Amino acid sequence: MIVKKTSILKKFLFFNFVTFSVLGLFTIIYLNAIQPNLVKQNSTNHDIVINNTADHLNRLNIGLNKDEINTFLLSARFLFQGIDRVQFFNSSGNLIGDTDILDLDQSVFSRTEQIFFDNIDNNQNNSPQRNTEVEENVIPEILELIKSDTTANESVIIQEKIKNNFFVRTLRKIETENNEIGFIMVSEQADEIITAVKERKDFIIRTVLGIAIVVLIFSIFLNKYILGPIGSLVKYTEHIKTKSNTFTHIEKNLMRSDEVGVLAQSIDEMTNELQRRAFRAETFSTDLAHEIRNPLASLKGASELLEKTDEIKLREKLMKIIIFDIERIDRLITDYTQMLKDEASLSKEKMSKVNLVKIINNVVEDFQFNPEIQKKHVAIKYLKALNGKNEFNILGIENRLEQVIANLLDNSVSLAPSNSTIEIEIINNSNSYLMVVRDEGPGFKEKQTDVIFKRFYSNRPKTFGQHSGLGLNIVKNIVELHKGSIKALNRSNHKGAQIEISLPKIS
Repeated sequence: MIVKKTSILKKFLFFNFVTFSVLGLFTIIYLNAIQPNLVKQNSTNHDIVINNTADHLNRLNIGLNKDEINTFLLSARFLFQGIDRVQFFNSSGNLIGDTDILDLDQSVFSRTEQIFFDNIDNNQNNSPQRNTEVEENVIPEILELIKSDTTANESVIIQEKIKNNFFVRTLRKIETENNEIGFIMVSEQADEIITAVKERKDFIIRTVLGIAIVVLIFSIFLNKYILGPIGSLVKYTEHIKTKSNTFTHIEKNLMRSDEVGVLAQSIDEMTNELQRRAFRAETFSTDLAHEIRNPLASLKGASELLEKTDEIKLREKLMKIIIFDIERIDRLITDYTQMLKDEASLSKEKMSKVNLVKIINNVVEDFQFNPEIQKKHVAIKYLKALNGKNEFNILGIENRLEQVIANLLDNSVSLAPSNSTIEIEIINNSNSYLMVVRDEGPGFKEKQTDVIFKRFYSNRPKTFGQHSGLGLNIVKNIVELHKGSIKALNRSNHKGAQIEISLPKIS
């Protein structure tokens, strides 16, 4: 199944786009609801004024005509404090009262109402002019609402903008106890609503722009410092998988101390380990084929001679050679298979805190029952450190360290003369423990003693069929797995060989 690849950055940007779209939708809904809500609040206050006015009209038995309404406006002016304008209409839609044409200044009310009304009633020339002014102040759309009886039982809210000023008007039908029907309209200049809406819009726009800038900066940072390096690591692994000759360099990522650096180091270490394993597998196969080729050639030659000869002694000698070569091949294949199994299991096993003294004692105790040791009367001694320390703790795999010591003792015992001694000692250094294995055998004839750790190397011609030459190579691999080192040398003041293993200590 082919899985379509999608960049994390694209997913991140798409997620942000969807999030911003949803937030934008809710923002538009919110902004569209701000002005109606504020207008409704103003209209609610208007309804209170209308209700109070209607109650006063009924309580004072005021008729819905021009004279009685004007008298009421003068006497009940306190009802309309804080209101820009209140208008009264009769059932025909004619304006019968308007607070805009009344002088509500306190100096006016120092005069008697009778004098005020005399001026209004006797000045016939001015009355038409005032009525005309009143009529001009009436909005035609409002008259249409009154005449169409739209305001049956509910208030009608009207919003309009006149010369950069915003007005809210509330129109509602009223009915007196005398069954007279009229209308009251409260008008109020509400520029603060437009200001409040604008402030909220500006705040939201600034907030959105700020968030967008932050997301953009974060996206750039995310792409440059996280997604970009991860992408280079992906290309690096793909090139390794496809065995491409053009590798993506990840040296910059290796220098980082954060999680990306740790990931790059892990990938690099795993890659190098896989390459080492592949190289070892390839060379192992080549070396094994080379090692098997010699006993196979000997086996073939002995078989051909065995077929042609009838001499009993020669046939017995040839049979011994054949058995010897078969044993050699069997040993090579068995040890090689075991080595591969050990390497596979080593990669799966977890390290823990182990005590070298305990491991050495366990192995030495097991070797006391070795038939060859009992036959040669070889003694194995563990020399304790001079400081008398009983615990030498390292981070390792206990059974693998036992295998290391067992292989070294096995080599020493096979070369040790009768009635000799094999010594094991631990030296406490500053950052590591040095484990030394000494024997009294012939030592190493090689000038470069490191060659003994190579695969299939053996300097034991007398016992060639019993040793595959893989034991010391396995020891070296296990030691290196524990971040240690191993070297071989001849003893300086005594005949014999000496193997030194350095392992890092832990507290």
